[in-house]
Parts: sequence; C-alpha cells; structure tokens
Amino acid sequence: MGDLRVGWSALNPLVVLGATGSIGRQTMDVAERVGAPIHSIAARRASLDLLAIARAHPEANVCVVERGDHREVLEHELGDRLHFGPGAVTEAAASTGVTVVNGIVGSAGLAPSLAALYAGNRLALANKESLVAGGPLIAAALESEDAGELIPIDSEHSAIWQCIVGEPERSVERVILTASGGPFRGRSRDDLASVTVDQALDHPTWSMGPRITVDSATLMNKAFEVIEAHYLFGLPYDAIDVVVHPQSIVHSFVEFADGVVKAEVGHPDMRKPIQYAITATERVATDHDAFSPARIDLTFEEPDRSVFRCLDLGYSAGRTGGTAPAAMNAADEVAVAEFLDGSLPFLAIAEVVEDVLRAHEAFTPTSIDDVVSVDDEARRHAREACAVYRT
Repeated sequence: MGDLRVGWSALNPLVVLGATGSIGRQTMDVAERVGAPIHSIAARRASLDLLAIARAHPEANVCVVERGDHREVLEHELGDRLHFGPGAVTEAAASTGVTVVNGIVGSAGLAPSLAALYAGNRLALANKESLVAGGPLIAAALESEDAGELIPIDSEHSAIWQCIVGEPERSVERVILTASGGPFRGRSRDDLASVTVDQALDHPTWSMGPRITVDSATLMNKAFEVIEAHYLFGLPYDAIDVVVHPQSIVHSFVEFADGVVKAEVGHPDMRKPIQYAITATERVATDHDAFSPARIDLTFEEPDRSVFRCLDLGYSAGRTGGTAPAAMNAADEVAVAEFLDGSLPFLAIAEVVEDVLRAHEAFTPTSIDDVVSVDDEARRHAREACAVYRT
C-alpha cells in the first residue's frame, strides 16, 4: 500500500507520559506508523525499558519521576537529555506546540494534564484519575483563556467522541458505555468469595496493567468511565448507561434526541483511539484487517449490580460530586493493591470503597492540593478498613 504515514509537518510532536506502560508502548507504535515526532518520554522510574525507548528516539527528552535502580546507567548514556522529578514531567507537558499523551497510571497524572491544557496543548487522555479525581479542576482548565483541547483515548469515550463529531450541540440524549464484563461475568457472589489474583488478572479481551485489570473484574473501571463521561460530554448521570458486551466489538452507543443511535464498532485495539487522538481526529490510512460482521455474534446484557457493587458506588460518588470520586479512586487503589498482595478478599474491595465513601465529606476542590489532601485521607481510611481483614 506504499507509505501510509502523515508528513512530519502535519502532526504535533508527542510528549508520551507513561512511556513504558501499555498505553505508552502502543503510542510509540502508532507514532512510528503515522510518522509523529517524539518530543519527550516520561516514566515513573529509571529502567532499562525506558533506556531502550530513549535509544530508539535520540531526539527525545527523557523525564523520570523516581531515580530507580538504573539511574546511573541512564545518566551515563543520556546525559543532558535526562531530567528527574515530578516537575520535569509537568514541564514537558507544558512544552509549546505538543500533543501530550497521558498514559500515567494513578493520581500523579493530574498535574501534567492540567499543565498541558493551561499551556494550550492537545491532551490525549488515558489517565483516568485526571477526570475521576480532578474533574472539577480539568473542567476549569478547559474554560480558561487559550485552553488546549482534550481528546479521550479510552476506547469507550473515544467511540462516543467519534459518534458526536459534527452533531449539533445538545442533540445527545443518552450514551451507553459497553463493558466486557471481565473474567467473572455471570458469576455469583458465592463464586467470587475465594477467587485468586491470577483469576482476576485473566481478562478475556484486553491486555492491561494489574490495577486496571482488577478494576475491570470488579466493574470499578466502568464506574470510573461513567464519571469521566459526565465530565467529557457534560451529561447528567441519568443519561449515562452501561451494558455488558462480552465481545468488545461495539465500543459505545450514542442515542440522539430524534431517536437515532450511533455506535463505533471494530475489533478491540487501543492503537485505534490513540491514533485518532494524536492525528487530531483525522482519518489516517493504516494497514489493518478488514472487518467482517457476518462472522461475529454480538450479545448484550445488563450488568449484575448485586454482584458487582462498584458500579453503583461510582454512580453514587459521581452524583455526590466534588471530591467524592477522588476519595473513591484513592480507596480503590489501596484496596486493589491489598488484593493483589493477597491480603484482601476480592469482594472486600467494594466494601472498603463503600466504607471510605460513607465517611467522606465531599467538597468542591479548587487546587491540586485539595485533591492530594483528600487522596491522602482516603488512603489512610482505606488502609484502616483493609487492616480488619488481616486480623
């Protein structure tokens, strides 16, 4: 098919945050396919994986939050290209004229997201915490003078975005997020009482990091996506639904005021929404397998909210608003870590999150410090709640 890449002048240089993670690696793959230059790469720790990426992109700055075990190796080889500390990551996100792909996992992704938007950059967002924990702050940044633009990378939100491009404002009546159902779809609470970490990490569709895979198993990941959809598309929570779709072929539905329903359909591949975001929503030709609908059986079912209680906890936190989603996110991160460590039963993840939300007094955050304070307190409470299961 010849050279399918866009010319370098057509694409902003990329700042890839979380470069060694799943989103980061797939972004680097997409960048190679479409010819996007790399401005900076960032990771949490100095590692040999990061060094390998840096070697492949000698023009890129390299930012590391924590020095890690391989600091001296990176310092020796990368020299002035290497920058340490959270401030280095935020500074890279605020560079002039770049597209920032935020694939950081955790609340550390909020500061660079805000920096990118206030600098007028395009933010291709995969970091859930930016909207779940910092939704009010991101909303304020998007309203600021000379604000950048936010394009979601999450497959479900990218699907909605693609369905509403070119549609009149306020024409969207409802969105329906699809969920694979995770590895425990169809199981009862009794079935889940003694599931193992390995079983929870055995996702039937997607290859993801440990935390997000467990969040998919509890449907907390979908709860986060509901909150993200609220901020991304300005929809009330009653206009955001969830349906289980095990095949993960339909990535979301959008229902319009005239009753017409659009859906974005395709084989699961995170490189597609990543490419759509970094090419400024242009359709750039790439080699791909042809879609054959006659060979696919599509099924849909309602989520079992009595078993997967995290979904309704997300709706509750979202409706409460303010800092409630930030507290929920922090509690979930602690509980999932305890589960992965073998210290917490799978079903107790929802119980810990509910305990933290019940105690939290939500307010509207006006700064990152507010979010950090809530995050710290929620984590402390969650650790106390988890300790009950270790005694």
